[in-house]
Amino acid sequence: MKKLAALTLTATLMLGGAAMAQTVKVGIAAEPYPPFASPDASGNWVGWEVDLIGAVCAAAEMECEIVPVAWDGIIPSLTAGQIDAIMASMSITAERMQTIDFSDKYYNTPTVIVGAKGVEMTPDAAGLAGKILGVQVSTVHEAYAQKHFAGSVAEIKVYQTQDEANQDLVAGRIDATQADSIALDDFLKTEAGMACCESKGAVTDDPEVLGLGVGVGLRKGEDELKAKFNAGIAKVLEDGTYDKISAPYFASSIYGG
Repeated sequence: MKKLAALTLTATLMLGGAAMAQTVKVGIAAEPYPPFASPDASGNWVGWEVDLIGAVCAAAEMECEIVPVAWDGIIPSLTAGQIDAIMASMSITAERMQTIDFSDKYYNTPTVIVGAKGVEMTPDAAGLAGKILGVQVSTVHEAYAQKHFAGSVAEIKVYQTQDEANQDLVAGRIDATQADSIALDDFLKTEAGMACCESKGAVTDDPEVLGLGVGVGLRKGEDELKAKFNAGIAKVLEDGTYDKISAPYFASSIYGG
């Protein structure tokens, strides 16, 4: 197995008025999720969210260390104190807020359905009737599919990673997959994605399930750390760093309304 390297992003965390180095462990999903985060050939984590972590931590004067954690165990790792924050494209939802807290949002993009080219399909219960739909486990997309499509689709097939769902879509083992529009746009730019598939459109928004954008996940009661992340996010948005980081990855801003 490829060794996944942790990336240390250096700045200074001010505690009690004195400069003291304290590492904030920022959890990301250990599974590749391009263009947000994925390991390169050397095992170093790269991507838009990795770049943003570095910028936000520097803006907030924090020393941060990226720690890859399996997606379905990332909230338990936070609550158990193994990591201090989550920056892994985690949507801010009421259900998750029963367990953890969130910073202000740092991006917000639509949820889409992608399916085979030439197959008539719409991103709703009627359009997916009789189809096999693939989703990643423990995501808002799994929750949305269970709420809106369970009575119509032939099967909701759950995967550990979105990449596995994409692979099964290419192989014809499922008819469609649901995920974030940016992540699926990245898949559709690959050779396999271009050959097989196309976007069928965005699902109807459901803020209760899909959330109010993506934020930094934090333990409840960590108000000082939350304030630092909020300040860092605000600063990179205000000084243009956010747009500079985003430009190589996206044609337009993904901050959202």
